[in-house]
Amino acid sequence: MLSSFVSAIAVTAALPAAAQTAGVAAARDPEIIVTANRAGEAERAEDVPASITVISDQELQNRQTRVVSDVLRDVPGIAVNRTGAIGGFTQIRIRGSESNQSLVLIDGIEGADPFYGEYDLGTVLADPAMRIEVLRGQQSALYGSDAIGGVVQIVTLTGAEAPGVSLRAEGGSQGTASGAARVAGVSGALDYALSATGYTTDGFATARGGTRELGSDNVGANAKLIWSPTANFTLTGVGRYSYTRAETNQTDGDPTSPTFGLTVDTPGEYFTNDGLYGLVKGELALADGRWTNSLTAQIADTRRHNYTGEAETSGDHGARYKGSFVSAYRFDTGAVRHRITGAVDVERESFRNTVASGGAFTGEKHIDTVGIVGQYSLRAGGLALDGSVRRDLNDRFADVTTYRVQAGYRFATGTRLHGAWGTGVRNPGFYELFGYIDGRYIGNPDLAPETSKGWEAGVDQVIAGDKAHVGVTYFDNRLEDEIVTAYPAPDFVATSVNADRLSHRKGVEAFASAQPIPQLRLDLAYTYTDADENGVAEVRRPKHMGSFNLTAFSTDKRLSGTLTVRYNGRMTDIAYTDPSYIPVTKSLQEYVLVNLAAEYRLSERFSVYGRIENLFDEEYEEIFSTLGSPRAAYAGVRAHF
Repeated sequence: MLSSFVSAIAVTAALPAAAQTAGVAAARDPEIIVTANRAGEAERAEDVPASITVISDQELQNRQTRVVSDVLRDVPGIAVNRTGAIGGFTQIRIRGSESNQSLVLIDGIEGADPFYGEYDLGTVLADPAMRIEVLRGQQSALYGSDAIGGVVQIVTLTGAEAPGVSLRAEGGSQGTASGAARVAGVSGALDYALSATGYTTDGFATARGGTRELGSDNVGANAKLIWSPTANFTLTGVGRYSYTRAETNQTDGDPTSPTFGLTVDTPGEYFTNDGLYGLVKGELALADGRWTNSLTAQIADTRRHNYTGEAETSGDHGARYKGSFVSAYRFDTGAVRHRITGAVDVERESFRNTVASGGAFTGEKHIDTVGIVGQYSLRAGGLALDGSVRRDLNDRFADVTTYRVQAGYRFATGTRLHGAWGTGVRNPGFYELFGYIDGRYIGNPDLAPETSKGWEAGVDQVIAGDKAHVGVTYFDNRLEDEIVTAYPAPDFVATSVNADRLSHRKGVEAFASAQPIPQLRLDLAYTYTDADENGVAEVRRPKHMGSFNLTAFSTDKRLSGTLTVRYNGRMTDIAYTDPSYIPVTKSLQEYVLVNLAAEYRLSERFSVYGRIENLFDEEYEEIFSTLGSPRAAYAGVRAHF
């Protein structure tokens, strides 16, 4: 009752709510990307011979996205798994890779928690004005460790791209209230964008037959400032803060219990996660803009604490300090455009346990890395060629060289052929090296990095004068020295080891998008993934995934509606239902989630909206014995000034 009252107050108090108007959003080009090259140069996605998906700010608005991980389900090649309710630990797997083998950037800042070696996407809310770029395939030659599966970059829009004041507030099922505010624009030489988001919910029961509802409180704030005192110099500052407090359930650890190994109601269990991120970048353009140079410093500081009641049972702190210098030179020879880029990255990752539970090591460890990058790009009519190489010098692991070559050609008929071959690397994280759970797990400081190599080939076609676009890509990747969990005799306590067998990930990605008339837009995505380790299917990677989004507008653009259908095929997971704690494989059923969203513009400044998630109340599990969200409905208001 109290949560429902708070939801109603939040909606009423923030009545002038919202994001951009349709006119502002339509003025942006959703196909411009910056992630595919280290020069930071904006390119059209169709000019880059790689597998790229761009989710525009307008698409995020149409689908009423509140949690970034939800919309990633619409990207070919990405599987998403969330542990229970909103705020729960959330992983992505790109092209069958592990969740810690994909790099997440936020406005150029590496987001992964250095302690765990991956980014918890359950902690990031959708900003009021943002776009998402997904670059699939091995990208270690550009970005170093962790980019085996690909790169996801979240880009907040500048004041020039989305000016004005926007407000949004909503409430709905499960005692949920959320809101967002943004102030952005250009004042003289300063481009500014400041935003804040909040999401609180009482949640839902995640244990089979359980009654404990898992709630969470989530806050995000972002600031992006770009100062351009002269025509050839800019200074950019980015600051971001995120906070999550989420209730959790544990698995039943009593071997005599009929629910042993299953998720059960666990009163008093919760965690907090604080993330502080910052970036400062100076850019200088010389030679009439042909020669660009940038110097960047960034930091990521993450702290996670786990509680049972008032007692903190475990905690950790990870920090990343990184500096980069990038220099790129562009020149033309007739109709051929060249770009040569060099980059140096210097990075330190430090980490420690903050609670000595069970005898865990609490001293600080760190890893220093220097990466040297070279990249060459050529564009000539329909031809696109890229090559990149990187040498990583590491103070803990052996030095490694990664590289990638890719090529594409678009014919006058609108047909484009493209292909790529590359390698990747992923260094072990602190937990794998030094982690400790009394009697259950101990880290392995002798681990070696995982390495990958693979290729892709695809074709896409523009139809009816760019009214439709379809494409299909085949990928084939092989991972060596995969870090897996073993149970060595005589104690059979779990530890991490490098597997001596090959992990093979291959599959097909397909997409189609069309806008036959201005009032109708549809997008489809399908992925077939065959991921196995020595012939055994890897977990939480469905063989079949697909999504469908249909958005329709009235002729005056005042009324709009979006239908979203997401399919997750049958997949396997690991369960610890054997008293020896040795894992067994469980099969998870396929499921289909249907969302329906609508918005009505009362005026140029105000609109009302609503959505229903899981329209048909599908029962499903993304994690073994952990239930997904039941049907939920939300309504809210927006305003833009």
